[in-house]
Amino acid sequence: MRLSIPDMSLVVLIGASGSGKSTFARRHFAPTQVLSSDFFRGLVSDDETDQSATADAFDALHHVAGKRLAAGRLTVVDATNVQRHARAPLVELARKHNVLPVAIVLDMPESLCVERNASRPDRDFGAQVVRRHRAELRRSLKSLQREGFRRVHVLRSVEEVEAASIVVEPLLNDRRGETGPFDVIGDVHGCRAELEDLLGTLGYVVERDADGRAVGAAHPAGRRAVFVGDLVDRGPDTPGVLRLVMGMVDAGHALVVCGNHEQKLVRALRGRKVSPSHGLAATLAQLEEEPEEFRKRVEEFCDGLVAHYVLDGGKLVVAHAGLPERYHGRASGTVRRFALFGQTTGETDEYGLPVRYPWAKDYRGRAMVLYGHTPTPQAEWVNGTMCLDTGCVFGGKLTALRYPEREVVSVRAHRVWYEPVKPLLPAGELPPVAESVARREPDVLNLADVTGHRVVETRHHGRITVPPERAAAALEVMSRFALDPRWLLYLPPTMAPVATSKRPDVLEHPEDAFAGYRAAGVQQVLCEEKHMGSRAVVLVCRDASTAENRFGVAGPGAVHTRTGRRFFEPATTEALLSRVRAAVSTAGLWDELGTDWLLLDAELMPWNAKARGLIADQYASVGAAAEAALPVAVEALAAAAARGVDVADLHVRTSARSVNASAYRQAYRRYCWPTEGLGGVRLAPFQVLATEGRTYHDREHVWHLAVADRLVAADPELFATTRRCAVDTTDPASTRAGIDWWEELTAGGGEGMVVKPAANLTRGRRGPVQPGVKVRGREYLRIIYGPDYTEPEHLDRLRDRSLGRKRGLAVREYALGLEALERVARGEPLWRVHECVFAVLALESEPVDPRL
Repeated sequence: MRLSIPDMSLVVLIGASGSGKSTFARRHFAPTQVLSSDFFRGLVSDDETDQSATADAFDALHHVAGKRLAAGRLTVVDATNVQRHARAPLVELARKHNVLPVAIVLDMPESLCVERNASRPDRDFGAQVVRRHRAELRRSLKSLQREGFRRVHVLRSVEEVEAASIVVEPLLNDRRGETGPFDVIGDVHGCRAELEDLLGTLGYVVERDADGRAVGAAHPAGRRAVFVGDLVDRGPDTPGVLRLVMGMVDAGHALVVCGNHEQKLVRALRGRKVSPSHGLAATLAQLEEEPEEFRKRVEEFCDGLVAHYVLDGGKLVVAHAGLPERYHGRASGTVRRFALFGQTTGETDEYGLPVRYPWAKDYRGRAMVLYGHTPTPQAEWVNGTMCLDTGCVFGGKLTALRYPEREVVSVRAHRVWYEPVKPLLPAGELPPVAESVARREPDVLNLADVTGHRVVETRHHGRITVPPERAAAALEVMSRFALDPRWLLYLPPTMAPVATSKRPDVLEHPEDAFAGYRAAGVQQVLCEEKHMGSRAVVLVCRDASTAENRFGVAGPGAVHTRTGRRFFEPATTEALLSRVRAAVSTAGLWDELGTDWLLLDAELMPWNAKARGLIADQYASVGAAAEAALPVAVEALAAAAARGVDVADLHVRTSARSVNASAYRQAYRRYCWPTEGLGGVRLAPFQVLATEGRTYHDREHVWHLAVADRLVAADPELFATTRRCAVDTTDPASTRAGIDWWEELTAGGGEGMVVKPAANLTRGRRGPVQPGVKVRGREYLRIIYGPDYTEPEHLDRLRDRSLGRKRGLAVREYALGLEALERVARGEPLWRVHECVFAVLALESEPVDPRL
């Protein structure tokens, strides 16, 4: 016997004591899936037979069951459950979490139950208990479905129990294995001609019968259409639309979710009493002209439609009226009602229509949600959702979204087929909402968006967790120091150093970078000169109106640090951005990139432009003290040695420390020079991060540096060139050339270089490979590790530095940065962008050695 149960369901075992429920549960379900009343009784009282603990035991059991159901996990309750009042809270629990309750009844003979209980020392009650259980079970059998159980399986003998097998079936809405590509089509409402136009525009080939009627459509590239419901009513040819779409579904070329008009049509075709308003009367009249066989097929088709689909691994959800994340992939009357009708405030507008709750304004889900139901003049993104009902039947457009391309495709209605009760709203205008209903403007930031335990979904690295203590640290920095959040579109990731070298005299060497990328399958890398300055993100707007219209803030743009702080006072920032804007114009990048704003990743020099306080308080004071004290100490020790005092070892160590201190001062001084206003300030851009509607991590690094070279040519006084060297990691001569170039850079006082995959974003087996590793020179690392780090005992100690956490952090922050940029390019709300930006800042507070 195959007992089918839906995935994501609550299974309630029902049977008298001794009927074998626990044995059945152990045989067919994982131990973690089964919640036993006996176990919970023991959990709260240390005695599984203590009946006085039953109430507390079931409180605990229901709580744990609720947690499992909230997580979407199959849950089995092992208790007698023969009384209706014991089952009622379980059915209610399933409803609360929008999962299906299933009953499996073990209706075993009384004599068998009594015999089994007699053989167990913990069952010292008599046959009368089994008899009572059996009587209560018999009274319950006919009412289980009325109580709310969606499926009821009854096993009446030991043979049936032995022969039973459990089959867990995916819910009808679970199409996660189907990845597309899809063309999701908005409300058609009987507009057959416009549907044929749209399918043709999308590239589908319409199939026709001998009478010339459209009976199907297929895409030569294998794409499939997904209809958001409301195929019927109001329009001129509902039968034609149904004939075409049913043919596509039968051939496997389309999916359809149920709309409220399909549900109403089914009731009408079955003779139920329904109002013929909103175009139903016209549909019934049109169907009367069709054969009875066709009408029956329509009834069966519409009745079999699912309320919503979850597609492409959970990344896409399609429902007629939309669906909040808590309902995705679930099944209940509540979920179906929302999917078909949405949610209303209980009020009506001036046209007598229900005021709908704007659920999309508060949507925070990881899946894209596409829907229809409420006509709007333009299909627009709202928090990763889009309404595709653009009022075709009312004289608007029939609209589709190509997925995953996110391309909107529309065709105009041939005419107004049905006069709307309420005129279509102008583009961008929202329907009226009662004042009592909370609404969220897209650029309003809430504290709840960034506090507590956060999980950010990224395209390139999956789900990234931000612990609450890290979020608190980021909030401290952001609230006290960050510039206007409307400018903060991106924070750069940390960068991991190369693997520690085994060479005796250095900690970092290029050969280890080349070997690491070669092992990761990356053949072509680009070595870029590492400028010793401060990481800077530059957002420049073409004009003041761009800043106001695109970012909602007055000003020329922003220049900020990797923690979101501004570099300069407003006047200096404006002067710098004016130079950047002029260079972008001279280079012709506004028109070439099709944008009015530009986001650049750069290095701003000199180091002291931002780090003056750090240099004065830490580096300079240490260097000055060392150079003042150590030469004197060396002289005193030399004099003592001349007098015959045995200070040879101390003299050697102190002399070495004096030389190291001098090298230490030279190391940081070469990166500092005087500045006044913009005088002496240099900017070395090395990556174009984003422009309007576009990101650039798919462009090779040489392209980015070529753009930077054009800015250098436009203003060589402000912009600095980033020198580079291409290396083939599989070619010894090429890697030798890369090593020679690094030695030349560092011997001349340079910081070193960054080695990056030449193709930019590069994926390995587990996600993106390291976007870059820094290979710093021996003398530069003296600034990081201290004057005496090159002494053998210190070098040996430093070789034990742990890089794993730093590397993991670099990849996660990189993925968050890419996600932020992609959300900016898609025009998503500011809170969605800041979710990623804030997460980068939060991860920066992880306990990682800051010297790495």
